[in-house]
Amino acid sequence: MIALIDYGAGNLQSVIKAFHYIGCEVKVTADPKELQRADAAVLPGVGAFGDAMNSLQKSGMVPEIYHFIEQNKPFLGICLGLQMLFESSEESDGVKGLGILPGKILRIPDGPGLKIPHIGWNSLDLKCHTGLFENLPENSYVYFVHSYYLKAEKRHQVIATTSYGVEIDAAVQRGNLFATQFHPEKSGQVGLKILENFVSMIGEGNA
Repeated sequence: MIALIDYGAGNLQSVIKAFHYIGCEVKVTADPKELQRADAAVLPGVGAFGDAMNSLQKSGMVPEIYHFIEQNKPFLGICLGLQMLFESSEESDGVKGLGILPGKILRIPDGPGLKIPHIGWNSLDLKCHTGLFENLPENSYVYFVHSYYLKAEKRHQVIATTSYGVEIDAAVQRGNLFATQFHPEKSGQVGLKILENFVSMIGEGNA
């Protein structure tokens, strides 16, 4: 069972529809005990970093997310779900993220011809062709909606980058923990393939 973590701050329907499209059931849950019974989990997110972290803390899910990831079960953070895995964000001064991965969430700088938020399709510079990106073509296009971006501290954890005025760390991996700044559920066939690759990891390497 794949748990889709519901903390009241994410648009879940597009994620649910994408998993259903590839023939995979997901369970939307705000129950920490149900999360621990899951084989894999997804942390989606839209909105502001501070509001999302506050909602996630109030949900009671935070300790169970740490425990889940420690078990090396497949875990996928999407968009704001990626940003919350890090320590903090320039969007919300003084608000602590989950701090599971080291790095900074920075505002995309203003520049000629750049619109903030960044909304649209960008190609990925893939750093690996395994895991989430198995059998993906080079320069695959995916869909972004964001005003803030990741600069990861541990460069070996970055598995894809893109460019929008600055180089953006578009996806990261540590063991079976994955996160994408882009929305695979809104990225057409490429995104569906990424989700299929994620699902294929269930049962592999679990503690």
